[in-house]
Amino acid sequence: MSLTGLSFIGYQRGRGENVCGTAINPATGESIGPETIAATDTELESALELAEQAYAEYREKSGEQRAQFLRVIAANIEAVVDTIAERGPLETGLPEMRMRGESGRTIGQLRLFADLIEEGSWVDARIEHAQAERQPLPKVDLRSMLRPLGPVAVFAASNFPLAFSVAGGDTASALAAGCPVIVKAHASHPGLSEIVAEAVVEAAQATGMPEGVFSMLFGSGRTLGQALVKAEQIKAVGFTGSQAGGRALMDIAAARPEPIPVYAEMSAINPVIFDESALGDQSGKMAEALYGSLTMGVGQFCTNPGLVFIPKVGSESFVGALESLVQSGSSGTMLNAGICNAYREGISMLGQHAAVETVAQLSSDGQGQAGPAVFQTTAEAFLSDAALSGEVFGPATLLVQYEDGAQLQELCERLEGQLTASLFASEEALTGYAGLFQLLEQKAGRLIFNGFPTGVEVCHSMVHGGPYPATSDGRSTSVGSMAIYRFARAVSYQSFPDSALPAELQDSNPLGITRMVDGVRG
Repeated sequence: MSLTGLSFIGYQRGRGENVCGTAINPATGESIGPETIAATDTELESALELAEQAYAEYREKSGEQRAQFLRVIAANIEAVVDTIAERGPLETGLPEMRMRGESGRTIGQLRLFADLIEEGSWVDARIEHAQAERQPLPKVDLRSMLRPLGPVAVFAASNFPLAFSVAGGDTASALAAGCPVIVKAHASHPGLSEIVAEAVVEAAQATGMPEGVFSMLFGSGRTLGQALVKAEQIKAVGFTGSQAGGRALMDIAAARPEPIPVYAEMSAINPVIFDESALGDQSGKMAEALYGSLTMGVGQFCTNPGLVFIPKVGSESFVGALESLVQSGSSGTMLNAGICNAYREGISMLGQHAAVETVAQLSSDGQGQAGPAVFQTTAEAFLSDAALSGEVFGPATLLVQYEDGAQLQELCERLEGQLTASLFASEEALTGYAGLFQLLEQKAGRLIFNGFPTGVEVCHSMVHGGPYPATSDGRSTSVGSMAIYRFARAVSYQSFPDSALPAELQDSNPLGITRMVDGVRG
């Protein structure tokens, strides 16, 4: 395709004139055309009106029809993977294989949701038959199921330009639930955004979806993004980004005349805990595995292990091995200049902290470059300074030495909400950590035993969420099939004739889905 830098307003292209930026090659600092053109106020209003109109029709599409739409999106993206692999590294600094791998993940999650809604049981259909003879009062016929919320605004992420972007998990789950989507494209990868948006629009047209079921807009985050969240047509928001950005959207959504939910994935340092039984002879192996997790993708993952609790006694070999790995390591190109500058500021703050020792830090002053860094402090210092628990987004981690189990428990009690929490220990030692796991259940969305947090499987049982500030709503996930529940709400139907009920609630169960009938699921 020939890139134009224009928004998608339903099935039409934007016609604005105000340039809002270009892609910047993070490795060279050079601009990459074309210039992106900001959506006008009129175009935004048109996208909102189209989404509202599309909702009336799209919400009534069957699971099979919506599944076909998602599968055609996946096939269309699959057809342009070579184009994505060529453009992606120029805009993001990520290698071609990462582009191909992330394309596969994006395609896979679209097909996962297609399978889910085609089967249909996700709507949690419940039927309670009337009991006219019940005493002292008769029971009415009541039936319920999940229904789509309405148009959803999705904010594309910088660190996953495909899997958390235009057709990523938020978009896929919202479309699967029956909600039209308006995406605010990320300024760091406009070319990739346009390529994928075209694949979605063409799929909508090919499968007979109403115009407005999908739009993608270019524009400033502060103006376009805020306007989207304030718009009365929008009924929910999906966001992946900084805590400051997510919190701002939460506050705007809460201040609306009709407040709406914001599902924001924001900040996590994903603590990794080492018991002394996991080190010893395994210290070198554990250090190498941690280093691999820390530096994967130049540390630009939301599950990056930014905090490591280690025993004060018995971890010397582990720390020494980490030091050697950092010193012999290499730097990498970060996604954009803003992320790179923030990383450099973060490691500078840690390096200058009076209570923090720099174990090893690889210098990287080149354009857009970041090198790994490992710092160390005591439990007492960590507990006394909240600044040490802040996220440094990139390949840096802070080692915190603990004296014993009681101090480890205290450290974990001080943790904010996290996406993940990992424990390395022998199976024999695990029995002594029951209380710690109960605590970590309240702190994180995913608990990991003898494994590192990087690597998020897209499947039915994945939870990629956690208490604030990891996410705005710890009851939700942005990865896996449970993500669909963010964009649906329960509706109950009382005393309706069978013919007027949705197919999912009719007595004959024409869709053959699993339901709960008079308290029995089957």
